[in-house]
Amino acid sequence: MSWAGFSPSLSDVIGRIWAALPTGANVYLVGGSVRDVILGRSTNDLDFVYAGDSLALARRIGNAIGAAYFPLDLERQTARLILLQPDGSRLKLDFAAMRGADLESDLRARDFTINAMALALNDSANLIDPLGGLSDLRAKILRTCTAGAIQDDPVRVVRAVRLATSLSCKIVPETRQQIRQATQYLDGVSPERLRDELFKILEGRQPAIAIRLLDRLDALAYILPELILLKGVRQSPPHIYDVWEHSLKLVQRLEQILDVLASDYDQEKAASWALGLISVQLGRFRQPLGEHMENRLNPERSLRSLLFLSGLYHDSGKPMTRRIDESDRTRFFEHEIVSATLATDRARQLHLSNNEIEYLAAIVRNHLRPILLAQTGTPPTRRAIYRYFRAAKAAGIDIGLLSLADSLATYGPSLPSETWAQQVGVIRDLYESWWENPEKSVQPPQLVNGSDLIESFKLNPGPKIGQILEAIREAQATGQVETREQALNLAKKLIEVRSIDGR
Repeated sequence: MSWAGFSPSLSDVIGRIWAALPTGANVYLVGGSVRDVILGRSTNDLDFVYAGDSLALARRIGNAIGAAYFPLDLERQTARLILLQPDGSRLKLDFAAMRGADLESDLRARDFTINAMALALNDSANLIDPLGGLSDLRAKILRTCTAGAIQDDPVRVVRAVRLATSLSCKIVPETRQQIRQATQYLDGVSPERLRDELFKILEGRQPAIAIRLLDRLDALAYILPELILLKGVRQSPPHIYDVWEHSLKLVQRLEQILDVLASDYDQEKAASWALGLISVQLGRFRQPLGEHMENRLNPERSLRSLLFLSGLYHDSGKPMTRRIDESDRTRFFEHEIVSATLATDRARQLHLSNNEIEYLAAIVRNHLRPILLAQTGTPPTRRAIYRYFRAAKAAGIDIGLLSLADSLATYGPSLPSETWAQQVGVIRDLYESWWENPEKSVQPPQLVNGSDLIESFKLNPGPKIGQILEAIREAQATGQVETREQALNLAKKLIEVRSIDGR
């Protein structure tokens, strides 16, 4: 084991850290970063322990390498350095005081054996592995370091599920039993810590399997309790699953769609004709889609993870809106509105930012729009495209992906080819308008502003101004208005007939 297993940029950072250490300092790289380098996986998080004043050490290193310093836990002597990399990514370097009398005591106090390995900065060739973490990693086994590891910190229930799914590990029976006994203590875990572990699950591989495993371990009710109510809520055809299974299938299909539209996707490996059509029709948007999904409304969470959360909650309002009509069909009128409210409430309890909450609600509230556009049987009009993005804004990109996954999860293998082709075509048209012709139907250039209207027509400031401007923008989007003169003429007509309506 040596720094040769790290990327050149990480090796360089570790070398700079080593050069900044005081003489004789015993510093160790520990935890998931050691595990990931063994697996050959990239990482942007490095954890260090130090037998001394770790806060002072972190500040010293931060000054030496040009990283921002943030104290995380003064009582436990934990600090974080944020280092901006040349490619624009952020590297997190956490420094903590050694727990216990020595390094082995510190490692034994950790969660799982695969996270209880260390490398000394002055001797990186020798892996320190007192609990057999390397053997467990190679055998794909997840086991705790001690019998009380989960109960000592119940958030490890969620972490166990994340590691088991992301690393394809089997949780050994004794560890599974520890998890079941500790789930009741999740109530005492802070919302922020639950949120962070949940979003790591949503950011990683196989989120649908992870959510199902959380449920089987009786933990989901403490994290996303609204989802439990989806079980057994039956739906009429063309749905082939109840709402719970449908939601998990949607998340699974959404992951497949994102894989198909990834920049490194091999088109010849399409798993089905449905995914193949997505690759052919939407493949030209791979680069802007990839850039979009990497956008962040919060530095710690990507739009990808927020999209998966919206997928889990897109039908959460169905249990509350379920009705049986006179033809014995199950209906869920306005379930998207109730679902958006439930998603918003849960996001607030998880302490997401206001921007994230608004974005999540926009996806859930508007998730049916692309499907309804496809049901017309004709390409969306310029007016329909304008109104779609006026309602959803940038979230309209995510809604397109979710709606495709929604249809795949609704029909399963019985998905009609004509229905699917029509929906994929609608998403193509929406993406084309957003990325290739935004000035045409998404965001027409401003021809007049509020001051122009006030000056030209002697209007008083107020809501009427906004209504007129919105009517002009929509007329531009439909091709009815192309010049400033036409915009002012339309404004004059709207004022005269008092038919100002921005809907």
